[in-house]
Amino acid sequence: MTAKLSVLFVCVHNAGRSQMAAGWLRHLAGDTVEVRSAGSEPAEAINPVAVAAMAEVGIDITAEQPKILEYEVARDSDVIVTMGCGDTCPVFPGRRYEDWKLDDPAGQNLDAVRPIRDEIKARVSELLAGLQRAA
Repeated sequence: MTAKLSVLFVCVHNAGRSQMAAGWLRHLAGDTVEVRSAGSEPAEAINPVAVAAMAEVGIDITAEQPKILEYEVARDSDVIVTMGCGDTCPVFPGRRYEDWKLDDPAGQNLDAVRPIRDEIKARVSELLAGLQRAA
């Protein structure tokens, strides 16, 4: 039996996009994938509009807290998905990297965040399908 793959979602504040992506992957993959998220400059709290958008689809991310991107977490992740963290994301040979261009939900209302949430779901679903094919 092989160890679980780990996926790290990284954005600047770890308060919106990366938290929604982590919520989707936990929801869709269950305990088959280790899910991590972090930010290069974490906020004090998760964006309440991102929390509300996820709650609309039955995913509760209220218990999550923004975390600083730590070298060891990135090094020990199999897949690293960046969402606007730029050059602050460390690069490790042998890791799979994806850079998702997504609008930032910061400062936006729920109507503006819903399409971001839905695009993240589509990308996470595609990522998970690829991981399952490779397993």
